[in-house]
Amino acid sequence: MAKARPKTRKTAVKAKTKPKIRAVATKPKARAKPARPMPKRRPAARPATLSVPHAIAASLPNYDRLPVREGAPVGAAWGVFGNDDQVGTINLLTPERVKQAAGFIRDGRVFSLNLPINIPDPPLFGRGKHVHTIKHYASFILDDYLDNFYPQASSQWDALSHVKHPRLGAYNGFADSEVTGYGGTKLGIDNLARRGIAGRGILADIARHYGRHGKSIDYLTNDVIPFEDLLATLDAQGTRVWPGDVLLIRIGWTQAYLALSDERKTDLAKGTETKSPGIEGSARTARWLWDNHIAAVASDSPGLEAIPPPHANFGESDDLLHFHMLSFFGMPIGEMWNLEQLAEDCASDGRYEFFFTSAPLNIPGGVGSPPNALAIK
Repeated sequence: MAKARPKTRKTAVKAKTKPKIRAVATKPKARAKPARPMPKRRPAARPATLSVPHAIAASLPNYDRLPVREGAPVGAAWGVFGNDDQVGTINLLTPERVKQAAGFIRDGRVFSLNLPINIPDPPLFGRGKHVHTIKHYASFILDDYLDNFYPQASSQWDALSHVKHPRLGAYNGFADSEVTGYGGTKLGIDNLARRGIAGRGILADIARHYGRHGKSIDYLTNDVIPFEDLLATLDAQGTRVWPGDVLLIRIGWTQAYLALSDERKTDLAKGTETKSPGIEGSARTARWLWDNHIAAVASDSPGLEAIPPPHANFGESDDLLHFHMLSFFGMPIGEMWNLEQLAEDCASDGRYEFFFTSAPLNIPGGVGSPPNALAIK
């Protein structure tokens, strides 16, 4: 019995100290284990945060299936958007496409695409020069007005009423008596103004593409830019065309015009048949525009297509873009836009797509308007 007591004391001491030793030894190990898999989880989560934009399909008949309405001309989209429609391919700018287009705004850079309303000076195609008058209502209140203002003398949209096919008529088959340009009649610019124009814009910088390949354009003539060169430009830029796009085409006319002497500008404006270069105005160009479901096309050139057409009479040929686009498709045409700063920026960052918006003047029945257009990147 006397020998057993020391053993008991030693056992008791050991029993008291062992839990402390175990606690100190195991806690650091338990904390270190969960930290190991953390770096592996982060890369797996990244792809889920990326949003890859994709084209929204358009369920329209292709060019070879036009017309869809009995009695309409071959190649005419009359009735595609409804028999009473007055905005044509602008119908492609659906809320879904507008929302998607807003996603192309990344840095918030804004580019105005409008020339001052007094450029070109003198105006081209026999249009008149406006007079700007200031009125003083008091020493601290100013007002102003414009006399002889031509809404298409500078950067402009052509309303669908601007050009009717000389034999086959206006878009959607509206009678001539309904398309007069006055308030209350059909196809006026007021239709686009009330609706507004917004969506994805893309730029085809043909002038820059030509410069890189040693090609040139004579800006004082009606040089034709082949359809293949438009496609080659888009391909070289890596620009994909989506349904509902507003296509902007830069041929460098604005830049060349602003560099002319006053004497050369006056010579260019003489008479009613100003010569200006532009893209190929043909059925194959029109077919491509329709089959790619373009919403509208604008250029820095005075006529989009070469004016006057070098191989056709404007009043007799069926194969002109103004007839195909305005009369047959209901596709608005923009002319004499200022694309210089936008083109510089696109060339700098390699992005030729952007959010586009335009608010034409609400002129009842009007045949044209300054575009008040912006590109936002």
